[in-house]
Order: sequence, then C-alpha cells, then structure tokens
Amino acid sequence: MNDISEKICLVTGGTSGIGAAAALQLARLGSTVIITGRNAGKCAHQVEKIKHSVPGARIDFLQADLSSLMQVRQLTKDFAERYSRLDVLINNAGAIFANRMVSVDGLEMTFALNYMSCFLLTNLLLDRLKASRSARIMMVSSAAHKYGKINFEDLQSEHDYNRMQAYAQSKLANIYFTYALARRLEGTSLTANALHPGSVATNLGSNNSWLKTKLRNLLKPGMMSPEEGAKTIVYLAASPDVEGITGQYFYDCRAIRSSEESYNKETAEKLWMLSEKLAGFVEN
Repeated sequence: MNDISEKICLVTGGTSGIGAAAALQLARLGSTVIITGRNAGKCAHQVEKIKHSVPGARIDFLQADLSSLMQVRQLTKDFAERYSRLDVLINNAGAIFANRMVSVDGLEMTFALNYMSCFLLTNLLLDRLKASRSARIMMVSSAAHKYGKINFEDLQSEHDYNRMQAYAQSKLANIYFTYALARRLEGTSLTANALHPGSVATNLGSNNSWLKTKLRNLLKPGMMSPEEGAKTIVYLAASPDVEGITGQYFYDCRAIRSSEESYNKETAEKLWMLSEKLAGFVEN
C-alpha cells in the first residue's frame, strides 16, 4: 500500500457493514477518515469504536440522510468548512427497499439513495477533490448491475416496482456514472472507478420486513465478512498498483469487465443529462 498517512478519506454509509470496515482499515493505515450516516448517535459510536481499535486515529463524522438532495448539499458544505481538500471519496451508502418508497425530493428511494446521492455528492465535491494532487473516487456497485436496465420510461418505478429490479438499475447507474465521470476527468489527476465488493454479510436489507431479514441472515454463514468485502475498497484507495487507473470496474482487487450494457455511452450520457436536471444543475 502507498503511504496514505496524509490522505483525507470520506466514506459514505460508514456506520456499519463494508463502510465501517473500510473506514477502520483506512484509519489503521494512518489516513484521516470521515464517515457519514443518518444517525448522529450511530456515527459517534462508530467513531469511538475505531478510536478504541486504533489509538490516535484521526476519525470524524458528518451526519446526513443521503436520500435527501438538500442534505447531500449541506454535507458538502459541512465538509468544505472543515477540510480544504479530499483525497479519497468512497460512495458506499446504499439499501434495498422491499416496498416502493419516495424520498423527500419525490424520487424512488433506491434510485435516490444508491445513485443520485453519489452523482450529486461527487459533483459537489469536485473542487475539493481537484485540490488533491491525485484524488481517487470510488463507486461501490454490485454484480447485480448485470441484471439492471435503465428504464427511462419509468425511471422512478411508479408503474411496476420490483425491489431487485430497482436495486439492479441503481447499481448499473453507478457504473454508467463512473465511466462517464472518468471520461470527463481525462487530463486531470482524478480517477474514478467502480467495484463489486462480493457477496457480503452486511445489514443491507435490514430495513425490510422481518421475514426477508431472517432469510438473509440464514444465508450469511456462506457470505464474506464486511472486512473481506472492504478489501477491494481499501485496495483502490491505497494501492500504488492503481495509480492513474480510471474508468474501470473491480472485483477482488483486479479490474474485470462489467456488463456489456454498462459500456453504452449513449445511455450513460442520457442518464447524466437527466441526473443534472434532477440535481438542479440545469433547468428542466
């Protein structure tokens, strides 16, 4: 690993699961780590856990519900007030929703949290990322993206909601965003990559009914630990092997091909333009 003792890392969804494991490992490597979460108490508890495991750790938190575009904007303002630059951005926060829910902005919740938060947060932090000598941006996607399709006719799943289709669509959108962002950042010191952490035993899905959660827990013994799932995140954040590598999809610390559909530049650009409108960057 590179010496990242001078690096500043922001990990969304850092109070549990892969995000918490990645934050801990990055703190062990000596970097300054900022986690985000909806609940201030959980954030503070996780910060104390990391400090207990890593005495002297430089760890902080910012509270925000990333399904809210307004709170994403406030998060970037809060970050900018405390830090002059950002070296590593890990877009990790995500969830699956058994039933269709709508965010405060009127967006389908899976799309809002898993995708739009990444799009808005990353774009709003670009000035802080460009202030770094070589910033790295990561999107935690999923192998589920292979089953996804961007349904522009019903992007918010108003007519036919299926939780797995909504999740797969959001994870495919993450990859489209990664590749489109990498193209836009060509010629800069910034890199953008997506990754599949593996089948990890986390709290993903715990917001659903007790039965679905129970079934998921039954499968956990055959799944990876959050620490194992965070391995590729930490690799992309700190390894010299990926210096300058951008616009790639990683699994198990190596670049692999994502789905053929994910390389469709026309779809990626159409999604980008629509996302700019939803984020308020351009007028509808």
